[in-house]
Amino acid sequence: MAVNSYISGVGFYVPPKIVTNDDLSKVMDTSDEWIYERTGIKQRRFVEEGKGIGSADLAVPACEKAIEMSGISKSNIDLIVFATSMPDYFIPGSSCILQHAMGLEEVGALDIRVQCSGFVYGLSIADQYIKSGMYKNILVVGSEVQSSSMDMTTRGRNVSVIFADGAGAAVVSSTTEDKGILSTHLHSEGKYLKELWLESPASKHSPRITAKDLDEGKQYLQMSGREVFKHAVKRFNEVIKEGLSANGLKTTDIDTLITHQANIRISKMVQKKLDLKDEQVFNNIENYGNTTAASIPIALAEAFEKGKINNGDVVVLAAFGSGFTWGSAVIKW
Repeated sequence: MAVNSYISGVGFYVPPKIVTNDDLSKVMDTSDEWIYERTGIKQRRFVEEGKGIGSADLAVPACEKAIEMSGISKSNIDLIVFATSMPDYFIPGSSCILQHAMGLEEVGALDIRVQCSGFVYGLSIADQYIKSGMYKNILVVGSEVQSSSMDMTTRGRNVSVIFADGAGAAVVSSTTEDKGILSTHLHSEGKYLKELWLESPASKHSPRITAKDLDEGKQYLQMSGREVFKHAVKRFNEVIKEGLSANGLKTTDIDTLITHQANIRISKMVQKKLDLKDEQVFNNIENYGNTTAASIPIALAEAFEKGKINNGDVVVLAAFGSGFTWGSAVIKW
């Protein structure tokens, strides 16, 4: 009998500190209207400064909720796949920190760095491990603390008004029932690396970062907004259709589409190109901003909590991020 993988539990956590657009207007030349018109964001969550909170710390409560919903014991977790662009440290990986923080068994712990595409890539990895029979329950996490690495001045506003902190998690489990992850589709195009990148510190440089780099702001994320927008809309459209085609489905079969919450204008453009109704699409960027690898699992968990996802539903997840990387997952819930 064929073994399938399915999402048995989801959970998310965001820091309690709410940062509104008006709050940002006090530290940089911007306004609520300027941010909302360009991004669809009204507020986002930041960790408290100086508290030593990292991505693994935010992941713990999200993972606890996901495990609770799955109905399994944490001792049944076989592997951690942790997607983040902002690890707690360069070494070791955040997955190892999470393993210790949660008191899990001495399981495998894997970090992946595919930025905004990380959770979809993580689902694909979990799907293959489970279908191979190697593991039965895998914890897939997307978690980011980005507020501590952003240029909170007018110079950095094109990036700093968008990104935020948060964590989402899913338990991916094995089943012989006719449900679960139907297919995943992964892509990359590295020639566009400088359209969305963080230049320093880097192992290509010696020393890895200099005082000049710091003065020039090379330690902050840099983004070519127009290029990212153009490629994101194109690749979202392609990879969603790829996933549907692989499973003999049409856009009308989608019950819930969740795209990476990068910018509401991107999400709306994709919805328009696919001719989807509002009730087929779930967005929450207005309240949480762009949480990179955490955005899809946060939206997935919140959509489930709000009753937007039910047994038997066709759920499509689609991501696009720096690299460029992009991917999709088609799920029968």
